[in-house]
Amino acid sequence: MARQQLTVVNHPLVQHKLTLMRMEETPSAEFRRLLRELSMLLAYEVTRDLPLRMVDIKTPVTATKSPVIDGKKITLVSILRAGNGILDGMLELIPSARVGHIGIYRDPATLTPVEYYFKMPPDIAQRDVIVVDPMLATGNSAAAAIARIKGLKPTSIKFVCLIASPEGVDLLREEHPDVPIFTASVDEKLNDHGYIVPGLGDAGDRIYGTK
Repeated sequence: MARQQLTVVNHPLVQHKLTLMRMEETPSAEFRRLLRELSMLLAYEVTRDLPLRMVDIKTPVTATKSPVIDGKKITLVSILRAGNGILDGMLELIPSARVGHIGIYRDPATLTPVEYYFKMPPDIAQRDVIVVDPMLATGNSAAAAIARIKGLKPTSIKFVCLIASPEGVDLLREEHPDVPIFTASVDEKLNDHGYIVPGLGDAGDRIYGTK
């Protein structure tokens, strides 16, 4: 089995926008806008290896050959609810992607994942899947979501998040070493409540203005 790749996207625009999102005083509307923009930048990185093929076209000047994406079928899978914040930005760049949703919440007492919703495109076995969730904290929810999706035998799976903890990265490496991780930051640690430090708080609450 292939060893998992970890890609930290350290582009200056990514890091700048992430810093603004971390700030406690950033309001929900601004947080959502930044998340959408940052998600588009992450989409560039996670789709960097899409294959291309040459097609014949005609410009206003002459006939030529030019590259297009070689028929890749992509499904974006959002881990509800916070994953929808990344989903919106990525759909801006990949509007033809199909979308799946998996609802998983973290039991506050045990920090273990509990699934409450699962809906995927019927042809997912012929598609490359990109799983999105802003935070890779304990890693339990992401690992459970990926395991569930693997049961449908997609062509490939990648995982995208804004911020990861070392503990979350280690868990995914252990349980899904074949799934590459793309993130804007690997932070210091988890605290006693399973939150990433320094992190940015609860991403879902900050997106939707809830507590």
